[in-house]
Amino acid sequence: MSEKTKPQRQKRVVLFTAPGCVWCTKAKNFFKKNKIRFREIDVSRDKKAAQDCMKHTGSGGVPVILIENRWIAGFNEPVIKKELNIRWI
Repeated sequence: MSEKTKPQRQKRVVLFTAPGCVWCTKAKNFFKKNKIRFREIDVSRDKKAAQDCMKHTGSGGVPVILIENRWIAGFNEPVIKKELNIRWI
């Protein structure tokens, strides 16, 4: 298989959420719609994950999205699309 036809590996995506978070649901729906595999971590059940989010974003809010090594505070669709190379439709 040549480099041009080789499928690109999807970047690792972790979604940090909390129960009842509307923007977390929007983020989940966005990933599902775009067929992006992601791991979900509920920060209300995982205090270490909550501390990591705070350390890397400076915010205690959710959602927080980690794409490879890039931390994104909130559901910032343009930034997420850019990081995942998703074309605008």
